[in-house]
Amino acid sequence: MIQKFDALILGGGAAGLMCAIKAGKRGRRVAVLEHADRLGKKILISGGGRCNFTNIHCQPENFLSANPHFAKSALARYTPADFIALVDKHRIRYHEKTLGQLFCDGSAREIVTLLEEECRAANVTIVPNAKIREVSRVDEFMVSTADAEFSAPAVVVATGGLSIPKIGATSFGYDLARQFGLKIREPRPGLVPLVLAQPDCSRYCDLAGVSADVIASCDGQQFREKMLITHRGLSGPAILQISSYWEKSLPVNIDLAPGRPVIDSFGDPKVTRNITALRSELRKILPTRFADRWLEHHAPAAWTNAALADFEQQVHCWGIRPSGTEGFEKAEVTTGGIDTEELSAKTMECRKVPGLYFIGEVVDVTGHLGGFNFQWAWASGAAAGRSL
Repeated sequence: MIQKFDALILGGGAAGLMCAIKAGKRGRRVAVLEHADRLGKKILISGGGRCNFTNIHCQPENFLSANPHFAKSALARYTPADFIALVDKHRIRYHEKTLGQLFCDGSAREIVTLLEEECRAANVTIVPNAKIREVSRVDEFMVSTADAEFSAPAVVVATGGLSIPKIGATSFGYDLARQFGLKIREPRPGLVPLVLAQPDCSRYCDLAGVSADVIASCDGQQFREKMLITHRGLSGPAILQISSYWEKSLPVNIDLAPGRPVIDSFGDPKVTRNITALRSELRKILPTRFADRWLEHHAPAAWTNAALADFEQQVHCWGIRPSGTEGFEKAEVTTGGIDTEELSAKTMECRKVPGLYFIGEVVDVTGHLGGFNFQWAWASGAAAGRSL
C-alpha cells in the first residue's frame, strides 16, 4: 500500500528536519525518511559533542560556492537570531566560545531533541531505517524503500555530503541529481587536515601535538587561528579553514609569527648575532620544540642584515605543498555538490524538475568552520520548507 504525503524529505539531519518543521507548521503532511536508525547523527558528534549550532557573525562571505551570491537569500531570511530564538524557547543553555561560535552548555543531544519536539508539534512523520531503493517520477514522485512505498508531489533531498562515511554518509544525493540530469560540481573534502609531503613530514611530524597561532593563506584566502602538527601533517582551525580552498597544484603559505618581528633586537649593536640569540627570540613566539626544529632547517645562511631579513621573511611565509588531505573520513564537510545554477536561491527547488528540492550540505555551498554549516542547513531547510 502506497503512503501518500504532501512532501517527502530524504534525510533526517539538520537541514531535513528544519525543512520538515517549517512545512509541517504550514499544514503540509510531511514524512522524513532517514536511512539510519535515529535522527541527527552528525549533529550528535558535532562540536566535540556540544554542537556548534550557529555563528552570530554569519555573513555570505563565510561561505564557499561557485556562485558566491546564491546563499544570500536563504541566509537573510533565516538568521542566527531565528535559530537562537528556537534554542531559547526550548530553554537550552549555551555559550559563545570564540569568534561568535555558539555551543550547547550541555550536549548536542539537546539540539536533536529540540528538532524532534518541533517535528512532533508540526505533525511530521518520521520513518527511521528507511533504506531507499528507488526514486521515480510520473505524475508524482514515488519513493520505494526496502519495506514501503511513498508518494508525494514534492521531494526534498537533504542527504548530506560524503564527509564522515563511518556515520552513514553516501553519494545518494549526487546520484539522484544525476538521475534527473542535474549538474554537479565535483565533491571534495572540506575542513580537513592536510597531509605533508615526505620531506616536510620527516622534519616536523614527530612534533605531533604541538600547536601555534598562525595565519594560513591559499588562493587569495587567509585565516588566523591555531595550527596543530599531526602525525601525518597539519590540522587545527587555521589549516581546516584553508583546506576548503586548497587544490593539489596550490602552495599553502603559513605565517608562523603573525604581526611579530623576530629579528628586531638584532638591530641593536649590543646584541650578539648568533644561533643562541636567535633561538631565544624564536622561542618567545613559537613553542620551544617547534622553534628549535625550525632553526635546524632554516638557520640564516650568515649573520648579515640581508641574511637575517631573509630568515624573517621565511618565518612569515613558510611555503608548503601538501601531498593531499586526510580525505572524507576526517573531513567535517564536503565542498562542491549540486550546482547552484540548477536551483532557485529563494526556494531551493530545481529549475528543470518542479517539485524536486536540494538543501544543506549536498548543495554547492560550504561554510567556514565555526557554526556556519549548521546555519546554512537551517537557512536552506527553512527556505524549502516555506515553499512546499
